[in-house]
Amino acid sequence: MAFSAVRTLALGASRRCLARPVAPSMMRPAFPAMQGSVRNYISVQKYTRDDVMDKLDEYHATVMSANWADYLNLVYSVPFWEAEMEKLTSIVQPYLYEPAVGEKFKEVQEMMDVLYQCEDVRDHLNELAELATRASGFMGTGFAAEEKVSNIEEHTQVCAEAYNKLLEKHPDFKPKIEQTVGHGLAVLRQKHKFKFGSMHRYFF
Repeated sequence: MAFSAVRTLALGASRRCLARPVAPSMMRPAFPAMQGSVRNYISVQKYTRDDVMDKLDEYHATVMSANWADYLNLVYSVPFWEAEMEKLTSIVQPYLYEPAVGEKFKEVQEMMDVLYQCEDVRDHLNELAELATRASGFMGTGFAAEEKVSNIEEHTQVCAEAYNKLLEKHPDFKPKIEQTVGHGLAVLRQKHKFKFGSMHRYFF
């Protein structure tokens, strides 16, 4: 038994001393000549000045030609406009020093600021008009009427002031302000009589 144990130990030691073949690594370069060099893959999209101007013009035309008073259209479109605006903000940076590009980008930024402000005011006007309709009851008969907005006069004055401030601060976007806030005020005036700057433009 002692001889058998010594023999087992000797065989184990001899097996550990044998050189084992090393399997080729999948991450190791196939050719020795390439072992000393590492190549990184970098891809950068470049846009010329004309490309940037074309994209700014197209973006401006797309947003300006949309119906800002259609809330459903804005729900569908604004996320895509915001993603495109983020992309434009990145690619326009090398050309901002040029007066034409800088001025166009400034106009696009102002357009989006006006859009957000008009959207907020118009949404509030739509809610007030909806509450006024519900307060009149079923088909305006007073049946199952809901509670009226007690301070609706304050709401209308705040919205009218916001309308005047938008026209004063952004005169170049007057058509879009009228399309959203101006028309929203006119619709609400059918539910509750109040005064604002251009109330007679809508013939009621």
